[in-house]
Amino acid sequence: MQAADRRQFIKSAVALTAASLATGAAVNKPRLGVVTDVIGKHSPDEAIAHVKSFGLSQCQVHVGLSPDGLAAPLKAALAKYQVEATAVMTLGSGKMVWDFYDGPKTIGLLPPETRAARIDALKRASNLALQCNIKAVHTHCGFIPEDPNSAMYPEVVAAIHEVAAYCKANGQTFLMETGQETPVTLLRAIQDSQLDNIGVNLDTANLILYGKGDPVAALDVIGEYVRGLHAKDGRYPTNPRKLGEEVPIGQGKVDFAEVVRKLHALGYAGPITIEREISGSRQEEDIRASLTYLQRIIDTTYSTGV
Repeated sequence: MQAADRRQFIKSAVALTAASLATGAAVNKPRLGVVTDVIGKHSPDEAIAHVKSFGLSQCQVHVGLSPDGLAAPLKAALAKYQVEATAVMTLGSGKMVWDFYDGPKTIGLLPPETRAARIDALKRASNLALQCNIKAVHTHCGFIPEDPNSAMYPEVVAAIHEVAAYCKANGQTFLMETGQETPVTLLRAIQDSQLDNIGVNLDTANLILYGKGDPVAALDVIGEYVRGLHAKDGRYPTNPRKLGEEVPIGQGKVDFAEVVRKLHALGYAGPITIEREISGSRQEEDIRASLTYLQRIIDTTYSTGV
């Protein structure tokens, strides 16, 4: 090799290495997204256009009961706006009451009278995700019993296994959202389901809203299983019949700086998806403020390593 050729080779190698490192840094840093509803009052095109209006390139999509004909317009909208859907979300059919009294009887895969229909809804969501090349399916499994000796415990584990096995056959992760049980109960259910494609969607507020724990401490228990994250804030319940209050990010009990620091220590580079469960102009204002707040924390933590 001539000297000039050697110098050019070295320059090219250095440039390629630098580009590779730069690409790696980008890949290894979480990206922000938002939860969006692609059914009901919003068409898929409108919903994904709204995601893009925040300057975002990813989202989680709520798909209801995955009606026939949704896959084509959803896939087209994601391609049109160059937005990645990181998960398909569904709760299934039937009555759901979000409190401490009727919630355990109505939410998730526990209630026997709605269990089969909700398993079917999750399988339809998995089929939709497959058609749209979305790699995760996500739901609330409900108030998983704290007592593993409860007669309901093996029933819900079997239901989780059935759904997760279906998702695995479609090449997907099945995400269980935190909130309605303690982190150790969630960990037990994941391990007892005995499948390697089950992960956690850590909702930072839900553990607080349900009085089941703290998201920072939860990462010591379930951190290795976290594959998605809802950025949301809230306060602990003071009425034993009702959940705590959701509030704008930065105004509740979630220590987001510490959550992100622990995620970084765990090597987490997945999505951080903002969820603000109100509607109207205030929702949009809060999401935009949250984007600035969270991006600053992510940039600081992932650039300094602290």
